[in-house]
Amino acid sequence: MQRLLLLGLNHTTAPLDVRERLAFDAARRDAAVAAFKARFPKCEAVLLSTCNRVELYVGREGHGHPGAREVVEFLASAHSLSAAEFDRHLYQKTDRDVVDHLFNVASSLDSMVLGETQILGQVREAYDASRERGATGAMLNPLFQRAVAVGKQVMTETPIGEGRASVASVAVDYAGRIFDRFHDKTVLNIGAGKMAGLVLRGFANLRPGRLLVCNRDPAKAASLAERFGGTSVPFERLDEHLVAADVVVSSTGAPHPIVTRARYEALLRQRRYRPAFLIDIALPRDVEPAVGELENVYLYNLDDLQQVVAATRADRGGSVDAARKIVAAHVESFVAWHRAREMGPLIEQLQERYHRLAREELDRTLNKLGPDVTPEERAHLEDLTRRIVNKLLHAPIQTLRAADGLHGPTAGYLHAMEKLFRLDAAADGDPQDAAPPTANADVDDVNDGDDDAPKE
Repeated sequence: MQRLLLLGLNHTTAPLDVRERLAFDAARRDAAVAAFKARFPKCEAVLLSTCNRVELYVGREGHGHPGAREVVEFLASAHSLSAAEFDRHLYQKTDRDVVDHLFNVASSLDSMVLGETQILGQVREAYDASRERGATGAMLNPLFQRAVAVGKQVMTETPIGEGRASVASVAVDYAGRIFDRFHDKTVLNIGAGKMAGLVLRGFANLRPGRLLVCNRDPAKAASLAERFGGTSVPFERLDEHLVAADVVVSSTGAPHPIVTRARYEALLRQRRYRPAFLIDIALPRDVEPAVGELENVYLYNLDDLQQVVAATRADRGGSVDAARKIVAAHVESFVAWHRAREMGPLIEQLQERYHRLAREELDRTLNKLGPDVTPEERAHLEDLTRRIVNKLLHAPIQTLRAADGLHGPTAGYLHAMEKLFRLDAAADGDPQDAAPPTANADVDDVNDGDDDAPKE
């Protein structure tokens, strides 16, 4: 019996400085998954790390390791941090709540930007990375595959993605609050990833005097600049570009700030102290927070943008309700599927064992009665024995099938049945309990309840 565990934090529970300390880039994420699998070889794991969340999904044996505290310590050790630096920002979810949370995440209902599509790709990428490293299996494979399918359905069947406010659009909106015109302004974009493309599209529509694209990879910068009518510039001359730029948008994957206070302060005289608008949408941050303390410098980061984006939720109630209905239906469906998958072998084992025991007792009785028992009488006794077993098992089996799924009451019932009916002994190879059913067992009738009840 496997169980789900999730430890994580996101933009609603942890400030930016905590999220960036716990963030994983692709290489570090893959190394962490491999280390987790090596430490807990019987477990499954998927590590999801974005600019707004870090979440570790774990599939484990019902009463095994790791526990929640072990997962917290593992996350801390992956960054050489103390757990005390972030554990108060963590949320912990188990079993059904994990399913519900992941389906909402994949559908962008838990995103800072409601209806944004990037998260679905990020969920798929995190799952693929774990699967390719053998870190997923019977529990997390169907869970994440269903989550991706749910996210796709929400995006295609609801208007949740229409007219959405994005980090990129909010960045442009903020720039409009600082400058009333752009035909004489220089916009500098640092970075060449997906987010950079979204931001450049917004600023290109403002038709700035110059649109500069700067990246460590000149080919990527040139490609992005060509798409939006800008000019690629060398990263090695970043100081010159910072002097020229009125608007700077940075979204690189650098592990440390590339624009520090000391660096930017040294450029202020050359800039003649012109107003500068810097928006940092990277995690970890590209711009040192102290840069925002300089005169005529306006610095915004992801947390600053969250307030603007959150305001759009109030106008999206209808689409959110439609999306949540889809998610809720899929949660129920997945839980029912999982319950059937988990209970099926145990129910079959229970039925086989007690029909076999009943048949053994019947055979013992028939041997005592001797040859005077007619074939008709034998058939009646066999039918009587089968029906008694089915009636005795009917109530516990129906209780199992009606129980809440994914380790709610079901887990307790399953564990109790294993102990009360000694099914765990049969599974462990008890010679008496593990013997196969007799060849005459009536397979078609093992699900009978009452005489007039239909076959299950």
